[in-house]
Amino acid sequence: MTPISLENRAVLAVDGPDAASFLQGLITHDVTLLAPGRGLFAGLLSPQGKALFDFHLHAGEAGAILIDVATDKADALLKRLSMYKLRKAVTLARRDDLAVLASWPGGGPADARTPALGARWIDAAGSAPADAATYEAHRLAIGVPDSADIGNDELLWLETGADLLDGVSFIKGCYVGQENTARMHHRDKVRRRLVPVTIAGDSGEATEVKDGEGRACGKLRSRRGDQAIVHLRLEAADAPLFLGDAALSVRRPTWLESAW
Repeated sequence: MTPISLENRAVLAVDGPDAASFLQGLITHDVTLLAPGRGLFAGLLSPQGKALFDFHLHAGEAGAILIDVATDKADALLKRLSMYKLRKAVTLARRDDLAVLASWPGGGPADARTPALGARWIDAAGSAPADAATYEAHRLAIGVPDSADIGNDELLWLETGADLLDGVSFIKGCYVGQENTARMHHRDKVRRRLVPVTIAGDSGEATEVKDGEGRACGKLRSRRGDQAIVHLRLEAADAPLFLGDAALSVRRPTWLESAW
């Protein structure tokens, strides 16, 4: 497919001698793994381990690290990173001259979450036509959650599927929110996750997912047509599920299989 630009994503730049070490102590993934042609998916968490920001890292020029983040979260992330800067030799800036590009199927550099999403990289703004809507339809067809599903300070990082989408390192050492995230992983305590579903019928304005007994077991996070992402209690996945009067069927894409 011809590359498209994701106009719902913005680019931030972290530059300077301490750029890598600065991010290494804050975010969920191991920054030392970042390289040209290899991006990373990561998050910045609250001390309790809840997702505040999710983003992709890309290698920039001369050691700079580029952050690909939802446009509506970009300024807040820039402000949050600035709070941690202290005396680190880093500069933080928004780069409106750059854009996030994607293409599929295949290609490279591959999206850090799963190659099924295709390629994802950063290039000059205006170098490809903007078409985030087509990408969103593709992403939901693959069944991968994104920033709108994750929200801000709502879900624990592992509930977003980050451990299954290569969004966390369990061996890198300390970062903000690491203690609770590691505890959940090692004790296998992830009981709720973002999962893709197919909707059959009219759901009206409903946002609460219920089982056949009428018990609440999840929440709608985002939707496009009959494809949606819900935050679901995993033990309910095999039960009859409903969103209003519409029936839900849980999809189990390859990346999510190990959740069960």
